[in-house]
Amino acid sequence: MNTIWIVMPILIILMFLLGIDLSKEAFDNVAKNPKTVLLGMVGQIIFLPLIAFAVAWTLKLQPEYFMGLILVACCPGGSSSNVFSLLAKGDVALSVTLTALSSIITLFTLPAIMEFASRFISDSAGTTIELPIGKLIVQNLILLFAPMLAGSLFKRYCPVTATKASRLIGRATFPALMTLALVFFIQYHKEIAENFTILGLSAALLILLAMACSSAMSRIVKSSIAARRTIVIEVGMQNAAQAIAIASSPFIFNSCKMALPAIIYALLMNIILLTYVYFVKRNN
Repeated sequence: MNTIWIVMPILIILMFLLGIDLSKEAFDNVAKNPKTVLLGMVGQIIFLPLIAFAVAWTLKLQPEYFMGLILVACCPGGSSSNVFSLLAKGDVALSVTLTALSSIITLFTLPAIMEFASRFISDSAGTTIELPIGKLIVQNLILLFAPMLAGSLFKRYCPVTATKASRLIGRATFPALMTLALVFFIQYHKEIAENFTILGLSAALLILLAMACSSAMSRIVKSSIAARRTIVIEVGMQNAAQAIAIASSPFIFNSCKMALPAIIYALLMNIILLTYVYFVKRNN
């Protein structure tokens, strides 16, 4: 069974939820806090892929795992990051703004970065990994942009119903992602067990370095405590479902092996960020 048919509905629902959560105020936040928003975007769009590249290169990951780790770093956190920002008493409006902007911008940056990574792998490892950019863009438009637009329109024309739907879907987000991870763990338990040490180390380093760098940057520009917490979560939390959908899609990479870094990342991401939220709340 190709798990893409499980991933796709979950991803569509998550992006629909993000569309519902969008509002004019979210984009107004760009004008009100340009420095903070820019910092978050730089962390997500530039620093995170660079960190993933450095980790993958240093640990000498296999080509498919190398690409898989880069892919995770290119997929911005979805609506789950907004929930974590709320739990950590961060700036939720900033979280929604960063999630919305990064989701739109990475429609264009993700193909470019993955194209560069595939060429680098082909040149350095002698292994050719084809990237059908056209199909990747089309799939992203269908699975990401279209449901996000539909959710935004639903919120505009049916605000009361949309609010109720947002609460209902929001409660199901985390269980759905954990179910998805469980399905992958069951189906690919042998591959995961054999490579958990190296992939677990890679994913943990990616998350922790991303959180450390984003925290340091936000301190340098003297962001508020709430904004700093949100930036740490937004940069440290990626959309594993999107990465799995791209890696395992029969229209793009059709490689469940490439999806393994995202699966392990999803598990460690929740453990690490829940620990972060716990200590933040404890310090409060």
